[in-house]
Amino acid sequence: MILSLAVFVVILVLSIPSAVIFIPLAAITGNVKPLYLAVCFIVRAGYFVAGIHFQVKGLELVPRDRACIFMANHVSNLDPPALISRIPGQTSAFAKRSVFNMPLFGYCLKLAEYIPVDRGGNAAGAQLKVAEAKRLLDKGLHITTFVEGTRSRDGRMLPFKKGPFYLAMETGAPCIPVSIYGTETLMAKGKFGIKPGTAHIIFHAPVNPGDYATRDELSQAVREIIASDLPEWMRT
Repeated sequence: MILSLAVFVVILVLSIPSAVIFIPLAAITGNVKPLYLAVCFIVRAGYFVAGIHFQVKGLELVPRDRACIFMANHVSNLDPPALISRIPGQTSAFAKRSVFNMPLFGYCLKLAEYIPVDRGGNAAGAQLKVAEAKRLLDKGLHITTFVEGTRSRDGRMLPFKKGPFYLAMETGAPCIPVSIYGTETLMAKGKFGIKPGTAHIIFHAPVNPGDYATRDELSQAVREIIASDLPEWMRT
């Protein structure tokens, strides 16, 4: 708990001057990149203070000339900031609508063009989110999604949601499978305490949606690739 408090203090201390400088700058100029980079730096500083080290592999496989859809498994609250802060370029992501109501943080998500989603939403709402994601891909932003839709309680892979694969088939954007493990022991689901240690983020080679006849076939292919670099016990 002391370690978690120390991380919170460091993030707070770094966030205040960053917010004062970069949020007005982004709002006035429409350029969110400096704010985005500042947040990524703060995230990494927080992990450093926590004693959490990430071994990252496969970044050289990520295309630099077009927007991609990053598809990762999800085992801890540590996953989203760790992954997003390491993706080359700038990424948008799907986030629960409730976090957009958080003071300041929610406004930053809006500036960064994150996409709010409702759990249990209807088909019409899902189509609107896909259309928004397509607009951002066309704009050159990556899309990051955790394809299980929620964190796994025990680290084992859950069934994948269909939405990300519908988006991939609609846009033809390369899918980048990402395997994450180790964070489930550093901050488990339902826990606030953080433990120091090592976790792993593995970027895989792009998967071309056009090579698959259906989104179910694409989903199965991405699942097999993500599972291939996870510990055996997490694969089922």
